[in-house]
Amino acid sequence: MDEDGRQTRQQLMILDALVQAMDRRDEVFQMIEDSEDGDEAIRRVGQLLGGRVGSRAVLDLQARRFTRDQRHALASHAEELRSKLPDGR
Repeated sequence: MDEDGRQTRQQLMILDALVQAMDRRDEVFQMIEDSEDGDEAIRRVGQLLGGRVGSRAVLDLQARRFTRDQRHALASHAEELRSKLPDGR
């Protein structure tokens, strides 16, 4: 896989984690609240969402971005990236 493909997959993993976090916001916020510190929050959110790559982006996301229009925009961008990949994943 070339560098562009790797970067696209990395972006897609982050976008998928953000969309998933928005869909599971109550669980994500509870994981963050129950964590001792930022590192633990990243680890726990990563476990919840299936990977650490996107968990940092989730924790960096401002709460005001947890709106339906932002979720739709992120999901659309993820689909656009997915369509550029040969296997669509």
